[in-house]
Amino acid sequence: MGAHVPTRPAGPRQPPRGAERRAAPQVDGRHRLPGRVGQVITIKAKVNRAFKTSMEVGINVTVQDVLTNVEKIVSVAYATYVVKPVGPEKIELEPVKLLSAEDHLEHALATERKRIRLGYQEVFQNLMQESNKEGDYCETFEEEDAISADLTHVQSIELVQPPHANHHGNTFGGQIMAWMETVASISASRLCRSYPILKSVSMFKFWGPSVVGDRLVFNAIVNNTFQNSVEVGVRVEAYNCEEWIQNQARHINSAYLIFNSVNDKGEQLTFPKIKPITKDSVRRYHGAIARKRIRLARKCMLSAKEDKPYDLWEKSNQAYMSYSNIATLTYLAAKTGWEITSTLNNIKIWTREDGDVLSFKVEMQVKTASHVAFSVLSDFTYCQQWDKRFLTCEVLQAVSEEDKIYYVTSPPPHMSGHQPRDFVILVSRRQPLEPSEPYIVAVKSVTLTSVPPSSEHCRSEILCAGFQIYSDSSSSCRVYYFNQMTSSLMPHLAAGLTGSLNTVEDTALECIKFLELKGSKC
Repeated sequence: MGAHVPTRPAGPRQPPRGAERRAAPQVDGRHRLPGRVGQVITIKAKVNRAFKTSMEVGINVTVQDVLTNVEKIVSVAYATYVVKPVGPEKIELEPVKLLSAEDHLEHALATERKRIRLGYQEVFQNLMQESNKEGDYCETFEEEDAISADLTHVQSIELVQPPHANHHGNTFGGQIMAWMETVASISASRLCRSYPILKSVSMFKFWGPSVVGDRLVFNAIVNNTFQNSVEVGVRVEAYNCEEWIQNQARHINSAYLIFNSVNDKGEQLTFPKIKPITKDSVRRYHGAIARKRIRLARKCMLSAKEDKPYDLWEKSNQAYMSYSNIATLTYLAAKTGWEITSTLNNIKIWTREDGDVLSFKVEMQVKTASHVAFSVLSDFTYCQQWDKRFLTCEVLQAVSEEDKIYYVTSPPPHMSGHQPRDFVILVSRRQPLEPSEPYIVAVKSVTLTSVPPSSEHCRSEILCAGFQIYSDSSSSCRVYYFNQMTSSLMPHLAAGLTGSLNTVEDTALECIKFLELKGSKC
């Protein structure tokens, strides 16, 4: 039993007649629980953001047990769509109308997810280069009980018929995904000798369309196994009648599907090792390891609500850590329940308590252009000039124009007898894509193996901190500073708007003066 629930029409304009919405390079999805016969399945889809010529659609799937009335999330996915134009020119989309706080939140985070999608291939290639340096010879795989990857190869051929296609004659993307899951499941079952359960789909890409009458050839093979999970790669090629005769295939889809398997008691089964035989299977073997590293990084970083402050900075998780940094601050700023505790001149201070977590929000009215305030506040080497909590601040890594890692030292709390403190922090900055959006400077602690804790300082951590800067006019702006701390941390705000030597208001006043001084020189 199933139900499809359409969402309200809060999306971009409909494409002109003759144009078609079509899935573009990537569908990113995570399966949390399997749906079962007899459960009510609800699918909710909503356009999170319309970019210039593409859009992100968020998809949430839940299941409801009719006996217990318990509802659980089954899957969360983000699909990218473009509009296929009739002529040579691309069709530009109008902005999405944002009607709720959730709309605004997903609208902001869609930009970060797009950044991750665009940067995925570069991260993957960097990890593959690392594995190539270690050697890629088949002789290095000497597991006695390992199974040849070639034994898991499965091929299936499907004929696209009218029920498989939309009104334009193009094959439904969901139909192709269903066929891919079937052939991948058979491939995985050759290792576990049971029924595999799909857990996630990685890098599902549409390289081109297929139409009614095409023969679709699905090739699936196990790339690698990881104790309780297995990655199956699936490649889809399309042929029309003439191409079939001439053996000229069109590569239309690729994806990597991750399965696990359980016994009758619900315990996860262990998969046997895979032994790559050919150079191509070695490449796929290492590729699966690289994707696994990226998935693990994503698992830790993508859910900003469950974010951990002390994450190891490495190639596999840089994009997700930057996303998490921005997302965590965005979530904090969007929360309700802030209580105002102080109003002084152009400064307002709010606090918010959630269990053992205490958060601060400081609003500053600044007579400086927003882009100037953004430029100054995103460069933490300036902090020493307006904040006494910064003893030293140096750039450890300029990761990109938008992400830098700093090493900061701070004096101990006044009359505490404690050691000076130090921080290794990631500072991520983002400029707005639309006038109504803020500039963002997000801060969180990271771990660099090259900068271990020392006996001279007490290594401290930052859960979430940063600035949001809104433009009021060409010469004024509102600066919001946020900081989130647990009760186990020292009363020490990340970007320096507190301290036993200065009150929050005094430090904020110094910040305003410094920003306005910088603005007067521009």
